[in-house]
Amino acid sequence: MADIQHLTNLVSQVRRDIVRQVHAVNSGHPGGSLGCAEFLVALYNEIMVHDPSFNMDGKNEDLFFLSNGHISPVFYSVLARAGYFPVSELSTFRKLNTRLQGHPTTHEGLPGVRIASGSLGQGLSVAVGAAQAKKLNGDDKTIFTLHGDGELQEGQNWEAIMYAAAKKVDNLIATIDVNGQQIDGSTDHVLDMGSLKGKFEAFGWKVVTIEKGNDLASIIAGMQEAISLSRKQTPICILLHTEMGNGVDFMMGSHKWHGVAPNDEQLEAALAQNPSTLADY
Repeated sequence: MADIQHLTNLVSQVRRDIVRQVHAVNSGHPGGSLGCAEFLVALYNEIMVHDPSFNMDGKNEDLFFLSNGHISPVFYSVLARAGYFPVSELSTFRKLNTRLQGHPTTHEGLPGVRIASGSLGQGLSVAVGAAQAKKLNGDDKTIFTLHGDGELQEGQNWEAIMYAAAKKVDNLIATIDVNGQQIDGSTDHVLDMGSLKGKFEAFGWKVVTIEKGNDLASIIAGMQEAISLSRKQTPICILLHTEMGNGVDFMMGSHKWHGVAPNDEQLEAALAQNPSTLADY
């Protein structure tokens, strides 16, 4: 059974890591990162079978692919706090000649990162291939992915969605961060996508909806439901309803914090709302 208090404490620390990384270089994407903190903490600390010693092949491990790579601050924090690389390395975020670039890359060999995800819309295609490779290799572990809702405006996603259902890729669980915001405004305003549930179901996927996407218990229950539905000839989609900027009151619900760094005063306010539970880097 999950230790919700421990995970809650870790989420608070991850939020601190996010705002400090972005503030230090006055660059990055805090809004979506904060909104997905609970999900990635739960995924790496409760759901996935994974090994921080890191082997790129990932044999006999669950694998995770971050498709919306601009939320790298939360990804880096969760990886570091899970033991993939030293927490102190978070201080190198977005600096020249470091492994923690603004979008995850593979050429620097950062443990935990298996694909470069600077270009949106490509992660699901890679994940489908990885899922099929696991089947071919007799590996019974699962492929997990995360995508932005605005990212689904990229057409390549729908080719992969169609292919995964047609080829019965049923060891794949794709999570959509449904926060309703993207860089230029609300997703409804920029390009209304209608019912995501209806679209995925029409493409032959099973859909699990997590209405409280910033509640750890709800996330864990929803992920466990998705896992129970997998291996039954259809891929699984999770619609995770989150709040942009969750945990920092002046960032919450606003697309304006998609890619803007807090100033000194705003950083202190954000940190005050998220007490340190582990050592800051």
